Amino acid sequence: MKTTWLAVAVAAAVALTGSAHADPIDPYLWLEEVASPKAMDWVKGRNAVTVKALASSPEFDKMQGQILEVLDSDARIPFVRRMGPFLYNFWKDKQHPRGLFRRTTLEEYRKPQPAWELLLDVDALGKAEKENWVWEGFTCLKPEYRSCMLILSRGGADANVLREYDLKTKAFVKNGFVVPEAKSDVSWKDPNTLYLGSDFGAGSMTKSGYPRIVKEWKRGTPLASAKQVYEGKADDVAVSLLHDATPGFERDFARRQIETYASETFLVGKSGALTRIDVPRDAELDVEREWLLVQTRSPWTVGGKTYEAGSLVATRLEPYLAGKRELTLLFQPTPTTSLAGFSWTKTRLILTTLEDVVSHIEVLTPQPGVWKREPLGGAPELSTIEAFGADQDNSDEYFLTVTGYLNPTTLSRGVLGAGPPQSLKQSPAFFDGTRHTVRRYFAASKDGTRVPYFVVSPPDQKNDQTPTLLYGYGGFEISLQPWYDGGMGRAWLSRGGVFVVANIRGGGEYGPRWHQAALKQNRLRAYEDFAAVAQDLVTRKITSQSHLGMEGGSNGGLLAGNMLTLYPRLFAAVVSEVPLLDMKRYTHLSAGASWMAEYGDPDVPAEWAFLQTFSPYHNAKKGVKYPPVLFTTSTRDDRVGPVHARKMTAKMLDLGSDVTFYENIEGGHGGAADHKEAAFMSALAYTFLWNHLR
Repeated sequence: MKTTWLAVAVAAAVALTGSAHADPIDPYLWLEEVASPKAMDWVKGRNAVTVKALASSPEFDKMQGQILEVLDSDARIPFVRRMGPFLYNFWKDKQHPRGLFRRTTLEEYRKPQPAWELLLDVDALGKAEKENWVWEGFTCLKPEYRSCMLILSRGGADANVLREYDLKTKAFVKNGFVVPEAKSDVSWKDPNTLYLGSDFGAGSMTKSGYPRIVKEWKRGTPLASAKQVYEGKADDVAVSLLHDATPGFERDFARRQIETYASETFLVGKSGALTRIDVPRDAELDVEREWLLVQTRSPWTVGGKTYEAGSLVATRLEPYLAGKRELTLLFQPTPTTSLAGFSWTKTRLILTTLEDVVSHIEVLTPQPGVWKREPLGGAPELSTIEAFGADQDNSDEYFLTVTGYLNPTTLSRGVLGAGPPQSLKQSPAFFDGTRHTVRRYFAASKDGTRVPYFVVSPPDQKNDQTPTLLYGYGGFEISLQPWYDGGMGRAWLSRGGVFVVANIRGGGEYGPRWHQAALKQNRLRAYEDFAAVAQDLVTRKITSQSHLGMEGGSNGGLLAGNMLTLYPRLFAAVVSEVPLLDMKRYTHLSAGASWMAEYGDPDVPAEWAFLQTFSPYHNAKKGVKYPPVLFTTSTRDDRVGPVHARKMTAKMLDLGSDVTFYENIEGGHGGAADHKEAAFMSALAYTFLWNHLR
């Protein structure tokens, strides 16, 4: 989700596959050649140093084992997705590290030990084909749910291979659809036709590395003969074409993602003509059956009314396309509330809202005028509740989950209008949560903004010598809500540590306004918020600077880099995972060009002027004492890429800083391809932090 890159004039000095010489402006540019022998030798050398320092002790092995037990536990909830009469699940465990694609019935699923019907063993597939396959998901043609495209990745990269699979025969289709490795987007038009956005050769991908062209591909014909049916511009993020197969509402939609927070959606006519759905470009829209929902990111005046940013409105699609502007307000934010999400069932809409980052659920029933509203329930104090429709084409069935920092996740099922939901599954407690409590505080940021944060610690804990881990993200309108993490509980809380989550600006905890407050030239506000929480923890004597560490990944890795370089005196240790760090080069690397709406364009001098203020790679200076830092990344990360962490590590080593680096050879942007790798990467971070904070 983020990206960051170095030197000022480097973009013109070398292409992505340029030569591995030292550049006078950026002497570490050679590390951008991801798979070059020289770069990989450097990676392997740094990895060996890190393994010897952090991962070569009985204590490390014990911690990794404890985390892996959580990830592989047979007592975990096997979350499911309904398609027709079956519930589908993808499952990883000790015997099947790459996973099993399987299904069962609701009757079986209710049992403590359901009988599962195996569809695909990814480990066996990889072994048979001598490929490092990682499961990335599937998309099936409804309402039959027989024809599916399985999404497989080599090593966990975003680029994937698409292969047709038959759920009836439980086998790949002989001479079926196969899409070569690329960052593709696919939708079934009918059993014999795909809408496919992929890499068709020169000019077919955007500068962000996603599809610019969509083609219609007929069964039995070569991919090269597929007919182009939609295209965007090279500067767009991506385009796609979706077939909506909802019975009675079959239609096609084309979508042009112009930038991260701007898009256009079109209804495709039978002749191929496009009718734009006239909503603001920065709004999110959803079409379900006869309904059009619009979620605003900025004030929208329509039909003589103004709907403020963060609102949700509804109207009937066909009259709206005909020019009528009769909208119904379904949600309007307040200073402390925001819309977290929504989900349809056949006849109703489930709304999830946040109030000071705690979730609540309502059920809305469409009717003339104001829609009927009923509460579905709230989460236990300082927890998270989510509900989603299970089969919106056929019923009002829904699944509901409840989770919290100390509350193992529960899964229930219900049918709206048919009584309360019934419990289906309960995750076990992987650590003793009775020894801790969850509290919510608010810190005052530099400009006076009230910033919420959660503290998980022993009751009334006031020992400022306690190792404390502060976690954050702060970007892309993503909210950090309470969640149960058994691995963290075992590796950190059970050892006596305190865990803190900061809900800083840039996230979505208070809707679009909270996100937009830290965009581009205002990015420093997110870091000021995080620093304010860190200082508040010390002021409240929850911890002290010498025992306070922080962690973040992706955009949170950029956050970590800025805590390191802008606030080096606040933390005793920093962990930056799959990070962006070089904000000069980021738009020229991997998927970086797609994030300019979040950060800005470093090739525009006026924007580089503010981007460089939060470019950790450029702000690391000689003569500054930085806290110890661990950078982790993945060779197969083709979203952000491993280059940021590599170059930052090399620079800080030359500055004489205490820096540790580890690059997983596979794993993609998630950093790990299976549970064993994930446990290893987590154990590295917790061991590093514990060593420096206790």
